Amino acid sequence: MAKSKKNQSSSLRPHAEEAYAAELKVLAKNDDRPRPTNWNLSPWAVLTYLMGGKLDDGTAIEPKYYGSRRLMEVAVATLATDRALMLIGIPGTAKTWVSEHLAAAISGDSKLLVQGTAGLSEEAMRYGWNYARLIAEGPSEKALVPSPIMTAMKDGKIARIEELTRVPSEVQDTLITILSEKILPVAEIGIEVQGQRGFNVIATANDRDRGVNELSSALRRRFNTVVMPLPATLEEEVNIVKTRVSKIGERLEFPATAAPVKEIQRLVTIFRELRSGKTEDGRMKVKSPSSTLSTAEAISVINSGQSLAAHFGDGTLKAGDLAAGIMGAIVKDPAQDQLIWQEYLETVVKDRKEWKDLYRAFMDLN
Repeated sequence: MAKSKKNQSSSLRPHAEEAYAAELKVLAKNDDRPRPTNWNLSPWAVLTYLMGGKLDDGTAIEPKYYGSRRLMEVAVATLATDRALMLIGIPGTAKTWVSEHLAAAISGDSKLLVQGTAGLSEEAMRYGWNYARLIAEGPSEKALVPSPIMTAMKDGKIARIEELTRVPSEVQDTLITILSEKILPVAEIGIEVQGQRGFNVIATANDRDRGVNELSSALRRRFNTVVMPLPATLEEEVNIVKTRVSKIGERLEFPATAAPVKEIQRLVTIFRELRSGKTEDGRMKVKSPSSTLSTAEAISVINSGQSLAAHFGDGTLKAGDLAAGIMGAIVKDPAQDQLIWQEYLETVVKDRKEWKDLYRAFMDLN
């Protein structure tokens, strides 16, 4: 059933192809370059959608990814071949964000998704059965319940697999035949599903998370791997956080002035210094906590602060609104991280005159 316009506009997190439907439409209209079979856009247009730019008719395309253009060129070019794409990196490096937008731009459908978990079964990767029909009629194509990957193979679309390294090793290896032979056998009824042109897989993986299952060498060979880095500079990371916070804030109906750039800069500076083990000017070494302190976590902290400011303050984000979120993101292991955080407060935050309000907010919490 088609969604009403009202339901689409009130969606908490619309799919990429819905949120950016206007951009995708104008890109398709202006795209006169060769398109691989079953691609909605040419590789050039997919890259423009992802990295942003201005079209010949003057239409401005908003950047979805801030980072190395060459990395995204490699990602898009990979999907135009018969090799699958692996996006790997620590949490918060935009792996999921990029995979969703790639699928939206190429296939117009980012919903063919398998979410990797420790309890994932083979059926989620391959196919399942409608057991009522199976009992009544026996094994048949009508009783078959296709996985998102099988659907993508039939339709020549992009399938997404999130957190592949969280999936048990024996389930991971069900992908080998799919990726190498581009077929998915259904032994129970003696048929096979063949991948159509345009079919490919984007997987994301995080090798720092707990519960990681190493990929077999046979499976790794089926992927072209792109390592997603953290933002290279403070300015780049601040820009990412500011852009994402603005978009999320619109959906959550926060005041437009809820997140001043000054507060985003201070938060990002703290995260970067604790991540790197040194202050931004390089003059002082600091200890790093056990938490990853990713860009995604910075966005989450700002959103939490915005909510406090909007509902229990004057609508403008201040140091006191940020303090609890920052501490919660940094102190994951109370025994270890609390000491590291306290030392950073006393040796770095306290000595910065322009951060006195932030230091007081942290002291009030303590």
